[in-house]
Amino acid sequence: MKIKNLYIEEEALNNEKALNIEKKLKYESKIICKNYREIFNPKNQNFRIQKDQPSIILAIKKKNLILQAPENFNIGFSKNYYFSHMLNCIYDCNYCFLQGMFNSAHYVIFVNYDDFLLNIKNKLNKSSDNICFFSGYDCDSLALEDITGFMEYFLEKFIKLNNGTLEIRSKSTNIKSIKKYDPSNNIVPAFSLNPECSIKSHEHNTPKLINRIKAINELQDLGWNIGIRFDPFIWYGELSEMSVFFKEIFKSIDKKRIHSVTIGNFRMPNSYLKRMVKISPTDPYILEKHINQILPSESGNNAESKITTIKEKISEFVDNSKIFVN
Repeated sequence: MKIKNLYIEEEALNNEKALNIEKKLKYESKIICKNYREIFNPKNQNFRIQKDQPSIILAIKKKNLILQAPENFNIGFSKNYYFSHMLNCIYDCNYCFLQGMFNSAHYVIFVNYDDFLLNIKNKLNKSSDNICFFSGYDCDSLALEDITGFMEYFLEKFIKLNNGTLEIRSKSTNIKSIKKYDPSNNIVPAFSLNPECSIKSHEHNTPKLINRIKAINELQDLGWNIGIRFDPFIWYGELSEMSVFFKEIFKSIDKKRIHSVTIGNFRMPNSYLKRMVKISPTDPYILEKHINQILPSESGNNAESKITTIKEKISEFVDNSKIFVN
């Protein structure tokens, strides 16, 4: 992978994972910094320009490695947490909240993998309940796996945890690390899906729908139970077109090997959305969402109605107990 600059925190210089990642990269300059925030946090950075030529920052995450998931973010567990071994995503979905949350489009990779695992074990040791951990909240879980090797490292360890479940959320078809292990009930590879026209319009640089389906088929054939994520679902056309889309999706995959289905609408803190409008002032989708937040009553009712309709359509193929609105 070729990047402009490679930044490395002083504390990460001799980290084995950092050294392995550096070997896989081609870069113009290598710059040592004391803290990744020196590069990542300053204001007045241009997210769109950086997105075209991002740098990578190798860092040590010291605080908040495992965070409480939002209340409605779940797939049937009473306790839910999320974590991110990376900040930012190689894809460029125009609805992504990261461009409203972060000042920078550079990729931060946290290389202290053992600490993530230790924090998860601590959560599990303090609980008698089965806890779900979501990977890929501030990044895509698999998209940069060939560089980070995080998921391969993590799967080997996590499969052995009795009362923990891991959701690996991704739009990527890079499933090589998952295929190295036998299927496990406490690992849920989960794929975000949208109609192909929505992918072309909104999910730039991501794999085509047909390729995501192929990845799902491949893992299901190996015995994995898969999560299907329509979140956020980008509605297009008439209800009849949506009906055809869901029929084609569930005809294409093994319904017996579906772990769960989640449905979500576009949701964004207003402060993030305002920043996104400044970054992409000519994007009609972002402008529409910004206007909808100014006029929340009409847009909110319409959004809820669409979610209800989507759930009704999906329930024709999947048991309601496996469907969650996030």
